[in-house]
Amino acid sequence: MAVNGEKKKKHWWLRNKKMLDKYMKEARDLIASQDPKDVKSALSLVESALSVSPRYEMALELKARSLLFLGRFKDVADMLQDYIPSLKLAGEEDSGELSFTSRESVKLVNDHHDSFKCFSVSDLKKKLSKNCNEQQWRYLVLGQACCHLGLMEDAMVLLQTGKRLATAAFRRQSICWSDDSFIIFSSSDGASETIAHLLSHIKLLLRRRTAALAALDAGLFSESIRHFSKILESRRGAAKEFLAECFMHRASAYRSAGRIAESIADCNKALALEPSCLQALETRAALLESIRCFPDSLHDLEHLKLLYNSILRDRKLPGPVWKRHNVRYREIPGKLCVLTSKIQQLKQKIATGEIGNVDYYALMGIRRDCSRSELDRAYLLLNLKHQPERSMSFIDRFELTDELDSVKDRARMSTLLLYRLIQKGYSVVTTELDATPIRANSNTNVVKGVFCRDLTLVGTLIARARFNQPIPV
Repeated sequence: MAVNGEKKKKHWWLRNKKMLDKYMKEARDLIASQDPKDVKSALSLVESALSVSPRYEMALELKARSLLFLGRFKDVADMLQDYIPSLKLAGEEDSGELSFTSRESVKLVNDHHDSFKCFSVSDLKKKLSKNCNEQQWRYLVLGQACCHLGLMEDAMVLLQTGKRLATAAFRRQSICWSDDSFIIFSSSDGASETIAHLLSHIKLLLRRRTAALAALDAGLFSESIRHFSKILESRRGAAKEFLAECFMHRASAYRSAGRIAESIADCNKALALEPSCLQALETRAALLESIRCFPDSLHDLEHLKLLYNSILRDRKLPGPVWKRHNVRYREIPGKLCVLTSKIQQLKQKIATGEIGNVDYYALMGIRRDCSRSELDRAYLLLNLKHQPERSMSFIDRFELTDELDSVKDRARMSTLLLYRLIQKGYSVVTTELDATPIRANSNTNVVKGVFCRDLTLVGTLIARARFNQPIPV
């Protein structure tokens, strides 16, 4: 019976081998054209081949590369999520330990329980080289997908591993090559150069983020803001998940430095990119509460409560398994209790009428006894920086395809609310300063706060104070 089963299996494979080879040949020809329509057609052919043979290695590789070319990075990560280094197993989520176990490694461990068999060294070398070639494309393709998904540490590990495997395979193959074939192969290898450039860019981003976080922990908030601004204002784009995290960290630095408007703006940008960012909602609600803008703070807290309830209902954090969060599932019930009590307190304050005394001085970053020139300077800087058209320009540097319209709508709405709040704050503070009596100054020749760039103005001041007398400042 076993012999008949093996014959049937062999006959089935020989019968479908020609069809699979046909699918693969047509798919490779379509992918070589670099046309998105042809790549989609090739992907459908690969899916047909995988329906016949789900574990066909060549079909899996072509599928992963086609998804990567089409920009479907989430599908690549879902397809090869067992190879993501930081992916946690479901049972080890609460312990916080990283899991590097994959299905293939579990299969290899189970294979060791079989009975011992004699083997030749040549067969072992062939198996090892075959496994390395099979693993190589997985690391390289998944590393590029993780880079576009914001998983920079995972992308660096995967690309380094794939590059090391590719170098080892190249060394094994170059032993029997002549000098001419070696030169032709090395000169035509453009993929390795692309991987090297991508890897260097990832390392640069990680170094800058590490320096910014170190400065934030050390209390050097201006230095931290400078490092994060280099990442966020770079000409070379990055993944929106990674940059949303950088916006969130820079918002914390702005908050610690006392720059409330800039911190709220960064929270708005983080939420425009990641609407379910729990930390951004919590931080923005705390900032709005600190300046006594209770209705907007209550709106963010209620949105946060809805997200917490959905997490408890679904029994998992939002997003795919490989997505990172700043909160753990076991911390949600305690946070939900604190959040409920805070919502009740804000509702009581709003019911008693505490909604009109917003602290616009803290919002604009000025003292209560400031002068009119200080107010005008602070307003000018905030007005130029947080104009809706200017604030929307950050979206152009991000890798957005299908979500572009929704991100623009969220960013436009939040930016407009902050801009109107700044405008209202300027009008309120101006009214208060105009109502304050101005102290009389006995010295009429004193020039206050003048930064001269016009020679005519300088000559007028000198003539007013006479040539032999110094200008009092």
